[in-house]
Formats: sequence, structure tokens, C-alpha cells
Amino acid sequence: MKRDEKIKILTLTAMFTAVIAVLSIISIPMPTGVPLTLQTFAIALCGYTLGKKYASVSVVAYLFLGLIGLPVFTGFKGGPGVFASYTGGFLIGFIFMAFICGIFTGKEKRVPALILGAPALIACHLPGVIWFSHITGTSFLTAFLTVSLPFLLKDAASVCLAWAIGGSLNGLLCRKMNVSLR
Repeated sequence: MKRDEKIKILTLTAMFTAVIAVLSIISIPMPTGVPLTLQTFAIALCGYTLGKKYASVSVVAYLFLGLIGLPVFTGFKGGPGVFASYTGGFLIGFIFMAFICGIFTGKEKRVPALILGAPALIACHLPGVIWFSHITGTSFLTAFLTVSLPFLLKDAASVCLAWAIGGSLNGLLCRKMNVSLR
């Protein structure tokens, strides 16, 4: 890979880190402590656009920025305490979600990419439910019914919308910037 292409890919990865941060800040508080956000959309869009490798790097960069204290998480929060809170498991699940959504990047594999949206959601929600259960001392079922089930329809719609936009965005970015994001 040429230096010019590396710089373009690094720029796109950083841009998606910023997109995740901006869409994470927008939130509606919920009584469970897990807010309604656009994070799932942002993570899936990142995966469907950048592919598994660069999407994962983008999400890890986002999590690192939050870990060191920058207010990039929901409600302008940052710092290690956020990882220890109710939402910590979901944050870790974002890495897996982005990776899975990015497995079939590109127009020729659009249907398999959409199908992977379901396991991607599971990969995001499962650590979130397990962590919430651990933190609150509730059963896995109670945690699932509290912080996963109410969000699944919104998250599934978010993944479908990200899939619809991400494939076209990937093609556009690859053509305009003359890079390969696979």
C-alpha cells in the first residue's frame, strides 16, 4: 500500500471515529441507566463502510478517546468509570459489532452483509447484557429484558439503515479517494 493511500485510509478511519463520537453524544436517558442513542447506527455504518479492519480500528480509537477522559460517550461522558458503568459491556461489544458488519464490505456481497447484521447485534448486546447483569446483580434474563429487548427493534432498524447507506458510501469513498477498504 502506498503512503498516499495509507494517509487517505487513516483520514477516513479518523473521520468515522468522529462520526461515532458525535452520534454517541446524542441520547435520550432511560430509567434503566442505558440510554437510547444512535451509537448502534454509527457503529454499523462504520463497519459497512470501512470494512472489518478499519472499522475495528475506528471503534478502538473511539473507545480509547473515551477511556482517556475525552467526553465522547453518551451524555458527554468520558473516563474509565464509563467502562465500569451499566453500559461498559455494550462499549466493548461495539468492537465486535463493527468487525462483523464489516466482514462483507462492498457491493458484490450486499445480501450476506445485511444477514450479518443479526449476529453483529448479538455480538454487541451479549457483552452489554452480561455486564449489566454483573453490575446490577440481576439474572441474565432480567438484564436482557431490561437493557436489550427494548432496544432490539430500534437497533435492527439502525443496522438496516446503516447497511443501506454504508454500501453506497463505501463505493463512493473508494472511487473518489482511490482507496480499497477491504
